[in-house]
Amino acid sequence: MTESTSTTVTPTFADFDLHPGLLQAVADTGYTTPTPIQAQAIPVVISGRDVMGAAQTGTGKTAAFSLPLLHRLMPFANASASPARHPVRALVLAPTRELADQVYESVATYAKYVPLRAAVVFGGVDIGPQRETLRKGCEILIATPGRLLDHIEQKNVNLSQVSVFVLDEADRMLDMGFLPDLERIVRLLPAQRQTLLFSATFSNEIRKLARDSVKDPVEISVAARNATADTVTQIVYQVSSDEKQAAVVHLVKSKGLKQVIVFSNTKVGTARLARQLERDGVRAESIHGDKSQQERMKALEAFKAGELEVLVATDVAARGLDVAGVPCVINYDLPFNPEDYVHRIGRTGRAGAEGEAISLFTGDEERFLLDIEKLIKDKITRGQLSLPPRTRSSSASSSGSSRREGRTRWTPSSPPVDEFFLRPYEPSPAQSSSGAADKAALSRTAPGRKSVGVLLGGTKRPYPEQTQQS
Repeated sequence: MTESTSTTVTPTFADFDLHPGLLQAVADTGYTTPTPIQAQAIPVVISGRDVMGAAQTGTGKTAAFSLPLLHRLMPFANASASPARHPVRALVLAPTRELADQVYESVATYAKYVPLRAAVVFGGVDIGPQRETLRKGCEILIATPGRLLDHIEQKNVNLSQVSVFVLDEADRMLDMGFLPDLERIVRLLPAQRQTLLFSATFSNEIRKLARDSVKDPVEISVAARNATADTVTQIVYQVSSDEKQAAVVHLVKSKGLKQVIVFSNTKVGTARLARQLERDGVRAESIHGDKSQQERMKALEAFKAGELEVLVATDVAARGLDVAGVPCVINYDLPFNPEDYVHRIGRTGRAGAEGEAISLFTGDEERFLLDIEKLIKDKITRGQLSLPPRTRSSSASSSGSSRREGRTRWTPSSPPVDEFFLRPYEPSPAQSSSGAADKAALSRTAPGRKSVGVLLGGTKRPYPEQTQQS
């Protein structure tokens, strides 16, 4: 059985009776009023109940579990240097490297005034430094499932004292095929623990997973299932395939956008689009699954620092990518899975800020648009996009599908033919005389012996004994 909480919003974080060190860290971030998911989840988590929390992406789910988690661990806080005094007491699982790293940054920010240690482990980087960090001890461990199992197999981490288990973006973990890894990790955890499931959406599969991992949870939902944020303005433009790149350039330049996330469905398309945008004078970089973790983190940091205007990404970056002040996201391709649309546009309009979600689609992609509208139960505004003629021409030229107007395609003329190469073969006089000399030399060879050099055509010199006879 689950129960639902009321939607009463607590005015300030101080009303939660959080530890003073945590309240000071929250004040440093500039936040004073909790979001709806935080207002409902924090008191329940502090009380020790299991939670299933569903909220729109960008509404503060990370703080909704990290703040009460840190508060509950304060009785174990200590400044001892001994690793034995810092066992893992809280485990947070995230589906992607980027989300795991950002959850870690949030936890570290809130814990900066309290003696609790946090660590993060994920794949794509050297496991050595992570091993050393774990051996020093940490109370809060944030991890991706695969890398956590690597450390467990190498006996770098012990989960026997975990009292709080958090699954962040649980639906995404199922989409990425992590269910066997999750089941294996859950079996290693103590039976007596608090379990928190937070996600932007709750599918039937998530509810089935919850039945096996949570006990009598409080179900918290601050928005309708698969709903989009009211602060995000949505619009779609129908264009041809050849005009998509030009449309992105036009939108970025005409709107004066400085930080835009553009989503593409494929790794190859993501890399190609970033290169094309660079050629069109737009500072862009791509992140996708084939890039190393260092390359992805470098691109993300450059985007956060304002060094890039456009970050082109696959859905690997759609979950948990938290960049403050992103004014707009563009769907270069409509996602195949309509739920991914909800997560993509959740990268803008975060924490109550205004945002814009622009989608481009061709006639062949209209069925994806209809699936999205059916999921979110809303009609997305259709717009008309007028591209400058020169932009249209350059777009067609860059795609290689057409030639510039007014130019005649140059075709090379046939090369001249030398009649010499058409004549039948005729041996030259020098070759004829050489052949006669070879025959004469062969006739002077001793009976029963043949000149190997003559047979191979490599010499006309007689054997030494032949020279003596002559």
